Amino acid sequence: MQLGLIGLGKMGGNMATRLRRAGHEVVGFDHHPEKRDVDSLEALVGALSAPRVVWVMVPAGEPTRETVRQLGELLEPGDVVVDGGNSKFTDDKVHAQMLGEKGVGYLDCGVSGGVWGLENGYALMVGGAKDDVAKVQPVFDALRPPEPTDESGQAMPGAGFVHAGPVGAGHYAKMVHNGIEYALMQAYGEGYELLAAVDLIEDVPGVVASWTQGTVIRSWLLDLLVRALQEDPSLEKIRGYADDSGEGRWTVQEAIDHAVPMPTIAASLFARFVSRQEDSPTMKAVAALRQQFGGHAVHAVQAQEVERPA
Repeated sequence: MQLGLIGLGKMGGNMATRLRRAGHEVVGFDHHPEKRDVDSLEALVGALSAPRVVWVMVPAGEPTRETVRQLGELLEPGDVVVDGGNSKFTDDKVHAQMLGEKGVGYLDCGVSGGVWGLENGYALMVGGAKDDVAKVQPVFDALRPPEPTDESGQAMPGAGFVHAGPVGAGHYAKMVHNGIEYALMQAYGEGYELLAAVDLIEDVPGVVASWTQGTVIRSWLLDLLVRALQEDPSLEKIRGYADDSGEGRWTVQEAIDHAVPMPTIAASLFARFVSRQEDSPTMKAVAALRQQFGGHAVHAVQAQEVERPA
């Protein structure tokens, strides 16, 4: 089938390649001229036959909102827009209503797989109407990983793709997925730090690599940590600063709104905030309090550190 794809960055570009390998026709648009097949959204829509499917892979927030708004002016009844970025699920209902007034369908699709999705496939979590999902299903089937088999060789349907529910369900599922990802990465990181802190362990990368087979904590994330340690055994080239994409925050906020206990994911989110502080004001206060009530020693700031510009 034909697909219009807007946004040909690391994810979008690889998705276009995977789809073309599967025999689909992809018409791509990107702000970088060297990446795109057409020069405008108008040209992209004009290159597609009705009913059209246009997949949006641009940064969440205003870039996605503006792209969807423009598509609403260009597309026709029966066409479908898929938002495959990391939009907040509350945006999806707004987009669906806006496009629905023009007879255009809307699907939100949480996509996981990163730069490895080109070869391994992408896990897809989709929200929207069944009829719209059916129009895009050949694309979903090409992007998703091959279905795994059980011990008897029987296919295990469902792995790598789900129609999670109505509009918003796809991005909600991806939000929770990313919240879990925060906690898993934090646990692996803390385990690595303890191994590296003791003299007893002489081969930290080897211990981590040993966990990748036969253990209950093996995972793709663990495989990636092994890869990182192979490239930089002491992680000396990396600063201990971790950004957050927003989905961890949204997950914790949803947990608060629905009174769902989520201490592990919440702690992993706050740990990322700690990573951005060279000299934590909280820990300054803790140290000062320990000195006040117990006479415990504090570590004074050196003169050159006081004079260091912010």
